Amino acid sequence: MTWLITGGAGYIGAHVARAMTDAGERVLVLDDLSAGVPARLPARVPLVQGSSLDAALLKRVCAEHGVTGVVHLAARKQVAESVAQPTRYYRENVGGLVTLLEAVAEAGVRRLVFSSSAAVYGNPDVDLITEETACAPVNPYGETKLAGEWLVRAAGRAHGISTVCLRYFNVAGAAAPELADTGVFNIVPMVFDRLTRGEAPRIFGDDYPTPDGTCVRDYIHVADLAEAHLAAARRLSGNAEHAAVGDLTVNIGRGEGVSVRELITVIAEVSGDRRTPVVEARRPGDAPRAVASAARAAEVLGWTARRGVREMVESAWQGWLLHHGG
Repeated sequence: MTWLITGGAGYIGAHVARAMTDAGERVLVLDDLSAGVPARLPARVPLVQGSSLDAALLKRVCAEHGVTGVVHLAARKQVAESVAQPTRYYRENVGGLVTLLEAVAEAGVRRLVFSSSAAVYGNPDVDLITEETACAPVNPYGETKLAGEWLVRAAGRAHGISTVCLRYFNVAGAAAPELADTGVFNIVPMVFDRLTRGEAPRIFGDDYPTPDGTCVRDYIHVADLAEAHLAAARRLSGNAEHAAVGDLTVNIGRGEGVSVRELITVIAEVSGDRRTPVVEARRPGDAPRAVASAARAAEVLGWTARRGVREMVESAWQGWLLHHGG
């Protein structure tokens, strides 16, 4: 097996590349380096700089490297940006996937793991989100991920490609400081950024119907997420008895809810900065609760998250200090 990881020099992608390589899988990475960092990759992993929108490049890479499976992570992923630039998100996220699937089908690749998102669900009013929960995305980013799943399944049926769609919940942490998220778009680095600038963390709404009034989310350590990709890849490449047939769709979360206030308390303990959070108005579209059912992942992938919220925050903080000083 040779696995092509698109977007493999990004925050999540580099963790996936390292986890698969450490487990003995043969890996190469395609990344346009718009957000990726080559230094994140193990030295023995080949890096091809380019876009999943480049059909000729994809065909050449599949042929020259004998690609037999693909883990597709390359995509734009900022919700607010997707609202402001919906055509860009559809062009890159959906258009890039169309181009990739055409190249994969032509090359005879028969295994594909697709990076999806809990954003496909929108804001369901349920205690635990299962894979059968209705999908109703509330922003263009979530729409592109849902459309991506449709494309992956349709191409799989048409071309005999076995597929797994992984619906990530809220990703945090780092397997090593140098692999940490360098962006300030998710809640953990957003709080770190506020503290570093001498400002109090912000809580958007404390009057939700939750135990402490703040939103509840399911947080997953990026190292656990990377191991889920390895499990999915091996599910597709196993022997006839265990290999996946057709398609699978799997939530990747811990199945446990943590409120925004609880998360900020852990960040205060880890960072030593205990300034009182500032409560601001609710943000439009924030669901009171979004927690995964993790049962299917355990059943079909043999995977369960092993790391808790404190480990996520501690590892993310070490990465933040490395990249931002402190």
